[in-house]
Amino acid sequence: MSAATGGTLYLVPTPLDHGCDDSQLPLPGVLPLGTIEVAARLSHWISENAKSTRAFLKRVHAELPLAQPVQAQQIVELPRLVHKKGDHAGGAPGFDPRPLLAPALQGHDMGLVSEAGMPAVADPGSSVVRAAHELGLTVVPLVGPVSLLLALAASGLNGQRFAFVGYLPQDEALRAQQVQQLEARALKTGETQLFIETPYRNAALMRCLLAHLRAGTRLSVCGAVTLPQASVRTRTIAQWRAQPACDCDLKMPTVYAIGV
Repeated sequence: MSAATGGTLYLVPTPLDHGCDDSQLPLPGVLPLGTIEVAARLSHWISENAKSTRAFLKRVHAELPLAQPVQAQQIVELPRLVHKKGDHAGGAPGFDPRPLLAPALQGHDMGLVSEAGMPAVADPGSSVVRAAHELGLTVVPLVGPVSLLLALAASGLNGQRFAFVGYLPQDEALRAQQVQQLEARALKTGETQLFIETPYRNAALMRCLLAHLRAGTRLSVCGAVTLPQASVRTRTIAQWRAQPACDCDLKMPTVYAIGV
């Protein structure tokens, strides 16, 4: 199969307001017209969640007519195991993403989409992208919000050298151990360490960070990026500890960064 005979796999970013119906902004505020135009003309999708993809397409339709009605869109979901265990390092043994790309092999352009942000970056989908390359399909990433890069840019920490480590362990002892390891790497190399957390574990993670990081280490906390209630705070741990309460937004998915 050559790229010339197959369709294109577009990586379609979505707004970062998933699950925030009272905070949703018009799409042109977070997606350029070119991305909206491509999303409007696609009819075949590989999705993290079909329901959220349909909701996204309804928002696209409010800006530009869809090539096919939402009900006629062909949407296939990634397996739940891929969501929970990830695409790499044996996270979903036995999962073969190539059948999901059958429409592209038949000449149809396809979209890969997650619930929020850029698919395959801190979200499922990289195995689909890898399979598309193996099948000789063209892969095109579209422009849109990527929470990790927005948080890094807003943090004031080292944006020339950084690493993303995903979620930290839920076990308190293991989490504390990894926090100290990440801090040691940041202090030794100057490399900013990025990680994320879900709303219901933000408070526990913040307590861990304040308890185990050194007073002079800088911690940046970025929540609700691109939304009206967006909050970005970068302080030393000593300054964070001096606050009567954490004034960052801990009720939203949050990106954390530690560095010097």
